[in-house]
Parts: sequence; structure tokens; C-alpha cells
Amino acid sequence: MFKGSIVALITPFRDGALDEKALQDFVEWQIAEGTDGLVPVGTTGESPTLSHAEHERVVELTVEAAAGRVPVIAGTGSNCTDEAVSLTRHAKAAGADGALVVTPYYNKPSQTGLYAHHKTIADAVDIPIIIYNIPPRSVVDMSVETMARLAADCPNIVGVKDATQDLTRPLATMEAIGDGFCQLSGEDPTALALLASGGHGCISVTANVAPKLCAMMHDAWAAGNVGQAMSVNQRLYPLHKALFLEPSPAPAKYGASLQGKATPDVRLPLVAASPAVQDAVADAMRHAGLIN
Repeated sequence: MFKGSIVALITPFRDGALDEKALQDFVEWQIAEGTDGLVPVGTTGESPTLSHAEHERVVELTVEAAAGRVPVIAGTGSNCTDEAVSLTRHAKAAGADGALVVTPYYNKPSQTGLYAHHKTIADAVDIPIIIYNIPPRSVVDMSVETMARLAADCPNIVGVKDATQDLTRPLATMEAIGDGFCQLSGEDPTALALLASGGHGCISVTANVAPKLCAMMHDAWAAGNVGQAMSVNQRLYPLHKALFLEPSPAPAKYGASLQGKATPDVRLPLVAASPAVQDAVADAMRHAGLIN
């Protein structure tokens, strides 16, 4: 259902406000460069600092700009189950093709709580749901057993964005659920390794500044051209590292600003990339052939 290079979209700001034109122009560029799917209002989209109205507007603008050409998977997670249900209902009404639901952060729910949270959302909204499992940010790790239980009990829970960096996890997930369960990497440096373990794609930060190269890597893998996929991956590796030298998406937004796609503006408590990180991002982009 969802595969290939899927970009975790930045949310462009100008003078502190949502830059609607820049967002839709950015979506158009992503599609033209070969991106296979769009994820608005995820972590990279600075969802924690968007108002509910802004959050919903970003989803609407992304769906409108995509115009059915590639799937849109809207970030609708929250550490409040009722809020996540509301955001997921809006995503469906706006025309999104799926919802990305993060494991609740800060609350630290048990496995039973994680199951109940996701099942409540899946039962409330008939839309394909991707579980977003990211222990470094949420401080909870959904077990393979809990995920398998959700997949069995909720037909619309169709996959996972795996940001555990555990390269045995895709194998265990496939064994427990089957290869029809969509597995997407949530960490650019592990994307190719996840594909080699039966994964289907990556929800990528790097694709914000290197959409064509990210798409090339996935296309090469799908075509059985392992050598080309590895070569592109190696070319991108310095950029994968540079974009996380400081909290994301500040480095990615700086990279996008070098390409004239958005301002480097982020919202507090995030701050703009430091001069040293700006230099590292620019060097990595030059290494990848993205800027002169």
C-alpha cells in the first residue's frame, strides 16, 4: 500500500506563520523529483508547535497539492487518545490516504495501554493506520507482540514506521505478522538495511533536500539493482548524519533554504541550526551533488 521514498515534510514558516505557498510548491517539487508519498505534520513537520488549526490546514494543503498523484499519510498522533481520534477523523475528512499514529510520548503507557490507544483510534476512524514506533522520542517501545495483536484485531492498522534502529526488528515483525504488513524505516541511515530485511520503504527526513536521490535508491532496490542502491546510499550517508547533528528539523530546514525551497525558520523550543551545523549540512549537500 505504502512503499518507496516517502518524505516526512517540513512545515515552511515565514515571519512566524505557516507559509502556505511554500508548502504547496514544496509538495509539487517533491512529486516532480520522484517522491512516492508525503507525510505532513509529523515530527519533521514540527507538529508539537502547530496549533490545531494550523495542523489541519497543513494536511488540507498537502492533500490539495498532491491531487491524488501520490499518497498522503497525515501525522495524527498524540499522547491524548481523544485528540488523536479527532486529528485522525480530520485527516480522513480532508482526503488523506492514511494516518501516522505515534506511540504516546511522556505518559509512558504500558503495552496494554499502547494496544488500547491504537485500537481506539482504529475503531473510531476507518482509514489505513501506520504505527509510529520511535522509542528515542516517546520513551516507550511497542513490542512485536503488541503490534501483532493490533494487526490481527484491527484490519486498518496496516504497517509500522520503525525508528528503533534495531535491524532485527523487521525480521521479527515479519515472522509475527507476515510480509503483507507494511514496514517503513523511520531512520534514513537504516533504510536500505530495512529493505534488505523485507521492508517496503522509508519515511525520510533526508528526502526534504535530496528527494531525487532518495527515490533513486528505492527505485534501484525495487529493480534488483543492489549495487546502484548501495552507491546512492553511500553518497547520501554524510547528509543523513549532518541532518541530525542538532535537533531535527532545523538542519533540514537550513538545507532546504540553500535550495530556495523554504526559510530556515523553526519554532521555539527549537532554534535554528548553528553555524557549525550549517557548514556540515552544506558540505554534505555538496558531497551529494545537491548544491555547488
